[in-house]
Amino acid sequence: MTEKSPPRRKHNAGLSSLTGRVLELLASGQVATRTEIAELLGAAPSTVSFAVSQLMSLGLVAEEGTVSSAGGRPRKVLRLGGSDGFAVAAELGGRHAHVGVVLPGGGLADVSTVPFATADGPEAALPGLAGTLEALAEQHGRDLLQGVGLSLPGPVDVVSGVVTLPSRMPGWNRFPVRSWLEDRFGVPAAIENDANCMAVGEHTVQPPERRQSIMVKTGTAIGAGVIADGRLYRGGTGAAGEITHVRVEAAHDTPCSCGNTGCLETVASGAALVRILRERGLVVTSTEDVVRLASDADPEATRAVRQAGRYLGMVLAANVNFFNPDAVYLGGILSTLEPFVAAVRSQLYEGCHPLVTEHLVIERASLGADAGLVGAGQFALQRALAHTLRTVAGNHS
Repeated sequence: MTEKSPPRRKHNAGLSSLTGRVLELLASGQVATRTEIAELLGAAPSTVSFAVSQLMSLGLVAEEGTVSSAGGRPRKVLRLGGSDGFAVAAELGGRHAHVGVVLPGGGLADVSTVPFATADGPEAALPGLAGTLEALAEQHGRDLLQGVGLSLPGPVDVVSGVVTLPSRMPGWNRFPVRSWLEDRFGVPAAIENDANCMAVGEHTVQPPERRQSIMVKTGTAIGAGVIADGRLYRGGTGAAGEITHVRVEAAHDTPCSCGNTGCLETVASGAALVRILRERGLVVTSTEDVVRLASDADPEATRAVRQAGRYLGMVLAANVNFFNPDAVYLGGILSTLEPFVAAVRSQLYEGCHPLVTEHLVIERASLGADAGLVGAGQFALQRALAHTLRTVAGNHS
């Protein structure tokens, strides 16, 4: 019997998840050399070199210059091929959108805030936003636009590209946001929950050794994004970090936007603080009003803000004990208030095991209000890279 010859290997054999991961790391700016990639991924240098050589042969990665290394020969610096590209991104709020241009590595340009009426629904609100983003793309060279990213204040199904059951986005449930953007712009688009965008954006600019972190967004509502082993952790159904609906004793049976009662959101969010201060006779209509009063050292507002920080810290402590992160980052408008941040930090030190807090970093997001924008842009650039990788590898198969 004649022995069968082995199947012919395709040129793109071995274009595994490692190859895509290398592209992600280069796009985020966390690495610049093969050695850094190998150390960060815990992969053999030969495996990383093979993945990089494949990407270079496809024109997706190039070398430029060298950097010196202690006790060794200079290392060649890697960059994305055609890295003059960019993404346009927006972070949606209730009445405004934060927009800008995001560059590979997390750089930002032309950041501004524009009116955006989320409550009007996607068909009414998205065209105006798209026009703003298109104008930004034109300013930076429309032919260099790689992707479009959107940070949304609600749960997102990233597989189908829709918002799912958003309590604060009437009319958006199951609307095909990603498809709408891709049809409008003709480039890959990415949509993601705002806390996840903030987590990824902040992780991009933090020291690479901080591999595990929790980003907490504290605004009108509360959300959290989890970075595990250097990557966003979404959980089984994409709901990881949903701490806002953890029940807390102090909330009693206060109704929550999720339909349940007694959730953390009802005592620690910006919306809760508005309600609490109005019940105490203060004239407040928004989270911004609460922040203004607390910034002016109003005693009632300061007391309420500090208490909200304690409640958040109690819930966070259980998560920090369980997860043992390197860092907890606080973002969102309430994180601009020192009494709030101090209360969260104090509660974490009080409620966590000493081994957990020994080296724990607890600080405001270094990117501030731009963290979500950077994250949305990074998601868009990564989706564009993945699309390019599939296309190029397919053409070379």
